[in-house]
Amino acid sequence: MVNIGERITQLRKAKNWSQDELAKEISSSRVMIGKYEREDNSPSIEVIVKLAKAFQVSVDYLLGEGPNASYDKDMIQRLDELETLPEDEKQRIFHYMDLIIRDYKTKKTYNPK
Repeated sequence: MVNIGERITQLRKAKNWSQDELAKEISSSRVMIGKYEREDNSPSIEVIVKLAKAFQVSVDYLLGEGPNASYDKDMIQRLDELETLPEDEKQRIFHYMDLIIRDYKTKKTYNPK
């Protein structure tokens, strides 16, 4: 399981941000970002929320905890929108998803590159 320091480092590097740039983004200091990444210090709840907003991920995703921990913010937004659809539309989407997943698994089985 990824700890919060590793997750912060991964997300920061994915955005091509330096520690200083991330610090400015969340109104913190480079020193504190380094401490979070090394797990020398744990971010407060307020800082975790700021980090999640800066990285455009959910707090669950940042912490690596909870049922939505593996989903980025776009996935969660889509799931929320899916919940508002009528049941027949949901079933149609699930049918397409099942087809795509089945095809992907088949390709992976017969062409494991």
